[in-house]
Amino acid sequence: MGKNNTEELEIGPPTQDGRSTIIINHNPGRPKWLKILLVISLMMNVGMYLAYREYFQDPHEPQERFHDGSQTASEKVARISVEGVIFGSNTTNILKSIEKAREDDNVKAVLLSVDSPGGGAPDSHQIYHELKKLTEKKPVYVHMKKYAASGGYYVSMGAGTEAKIFAEPTTWTGSIGVIIPRFEMTGLEEKFGIKSAPIKSGPFKDSPSPFRELAGEEKELWDAIIADSLGLFTGVIEENRANLDVEQVKALATGQVYTASQALQNGLIDEIGYEEDALKALGDKAGFDPEKVRIIDYYVEPSLSEIFLGTSAQSSIEKQWEALLETTVPRAMYLCTWLPLGSGH
Repeated sequence: MGKNNTEELEIGPPTQDGRSTIIINHNPGRPKWLKILLVISLMMNVGMYLAYREYFQDPHEPQERFHDGSQTASEKVARISVEGVIFGSNTTNILKSIEKAREDDNVKAVLLSVDSPGGGAPDSHQIYHELKKLTEKKPVYVHMKKYAASGGYYVSMGAGTEAKIFAEPTTWTGSIGVIIPRFEMTGLEEKFGIKSAPIKSGPFKDSPSPFRELAGEEKELWDAIIADSLGLFTGVIEENRANLDVEQVKALATGQVYTASQALQNGLIDEIGYEEDALKALGDKAGFDPEKVRIIDYYVEPSLSEIFLGTSAQSSIEKQWEALLETTVPRAMYLCTWLPLGSGH
């Protein structure tokens, strides 16, 4: 009674009418470790299969989700969302969505849905560049939601000169400018006895250091970088807003945020309206009825191996250390810093 009984199934000889028979054999005393080995082997085989499968295909390929319109229509309109801070994996997913829309022949037009306070300058320009390539094949219109500030406005310019930009009545946009976040901690040296003593190959290798004031040639160096980045931003606006000239764009590039009505008055947007208004206008441009096409969203899920093996997980210590290192790296940002960074999520 105290033994573990197991059962084995065997296929017996066929009966006279041709049916197979199943014989159940009781096999008492089968060691438990065999079951454990079987489970471990199964898990290892599944893991290797997933790794093999993902080696040959992108596990983070954007997937389609029905958003509106006709579920059975073959013609599609892609709704590409730019939400939250434009940085890191968020940028990667947006770029992949743009590429997928560009290569899908069934996608007839694209609505760029922006709800972002901006982010990294290189990230914003990457998205802008890919959107410009997309406009060579398909029309793109813009719908601004809560925020389309700084980098959020920058990427909107990727829709090109033929695009119409819609902003909701409560949208905040603009914030045309560049910022490099920096803390000055010179007082810590006296208060806590902390002294910065980097070993460096040149005078500007650790610039801008938070442990000394920014002055002289060092300040001139960073002022030139800011001016160059701002010139890129204003140039993008001038190129894609046919109603604005160089001087008008420069006058608007104070870093301030504009309401929807102010943005309309200053020529930063074309109309105040909602998503349905932008889709209707895009339909008039591209020749489709929003109710008779399939309007889709793109989304990216964690890969099966990341879920199964937990490879995407980081310990809290690793995340904190990574965040600390990130704060020491100087970055030009097209970012409205006082807007909630989690907007759009």
